[in-house]
Amino acid sequence: MPVLVQKFGGSSLATEERRRLAARRVVKAVEQGYQVAVVVSALGRRGDPYATDTLLDLIKPVNGLSARDVDLLLSCGEVIAAVVVAATLQRAGLPAVPLTGWQAGIITDQEHGEARILEIRPRRILEHLRAGRVAVVAGFQGISPAGEITTLGRGGSDTTAAALGVALQAEAVEIYTDVNGIKTADPSLVPSAKTLKRLTYREVCEMAHLGAKVIHPRAVEIAMAGSVPLWVRSTFEEEEGTEISVQVAGDRLVTGIAHSKGLAQVKVRSEEDLNEEGRALQALEALAQRGISLDMIHLSPEVLCFVVPEERLDEAAAALEEQGLAVETRRSLAKVSAVGAGMRGIPGVMARVVRALSAEGIPIFQTSDSHANISCLVWERDLARAVQALHTAFAL
Repeated sequence: MPVLVQKFGGSSLATEERRRLAARRVVKAVEQGYQVAVVVSALGRRGDPYATDTLLDLIKPVNGLSARDVDLLLSCGEVIAAVVVAATLQRAGLPAVPLTGWQAGIITDQEHGEARILEIRPRRILEHLRAGRVAVVAGFQGISPAGEITTLGRGGSDTTAAALGVALQAEAVEIYTDVNGIKTADPSLVPSAKTLKRLTYREVCEMAHLGAKVIHPRAVEIAMAGSVPLWVRSTFEEEEGTEISVQVAGDRLVTGIAHSKGLAQVKVRSEEDLNEEGRALQALEALAQRGISLDMIHLSPEVLCFVVPEERLDEAAAALEEQGLAVETRRSLAKVSAVGAGMRGIPGVMARVVRALSAEGIPIFQTSDSHANISCLVWERDLARAVQALHTAFAL
């Protein structure tokens, strides 16, 4: 019998009514002849009793708690969800068994809070599937070779589902959420945004890395490496959703518009060549030692320019000033990106992006590009207009 992996996010499991809707998805898959492994996130969002952020709030007053202990606490949210969802499935008439990450054979490295899956030993899950039971696996977690519970970071349940899909040689992995697929833009900014029926792995990776939050990019990378199709679907609506696979979806120049906000720009100017005597390298290493992630990096002999999360701006500026560099900064910025595998090698795409933003009077402070995206740094106050302008310019 073919295997299907279904993942349900916290918003899909927040109430008993929503859990019953999720259970219907599982029942339907079993009736269609699938062996089903279900991956669950913690129930609900901050404020709900067992949500991840609620558990984190419990330990905010505690100083010096180790990352190992935090992981032990946070893993409880998904374990509770696995038991509750298994009980819901049992009431719906399906034999179901809840499993923690380590019971499911998910082996990770020892990087608490941001662990990466090293391997999956699926023997126990397969035994349950072959016995006619639904395996309900706690997402977001695993166990290190030393026997310590670890968590996979934000979006970790997506990663769990994709990795299980590959390990179980599943026919597909279905990611169920509260939207009916991946849209051409954030519908809160562009109400006319359409649901995309089909995307390539690479397009979705680009969109996810650039701010789209429907699925975690690491999950897409794992599925791509294992050639397992992904589907993004709504728990609450019957629409087909978005298929993510190797298939190229037509000749679209741009697939969608992604965005991220809360950014700041750092610019270092020098009358001397920044590459001489390793000055640029020293600056970059100083930032790396502080764990500051950089984006949209531009380096020339005269200028080093990059983008950081706004909350790290003061720390980044201080690190550079300690190197004797004069620093210019700009706060309250956002990044808007046109994404599409079809733009590779096509002239004029950047011109269309600049023309669309200029027509709206939106200044551009920096750009970056790859084979599948063009990104522009703009004022955060201009973000909604920028997303709408690009959405319109590319007739999405």
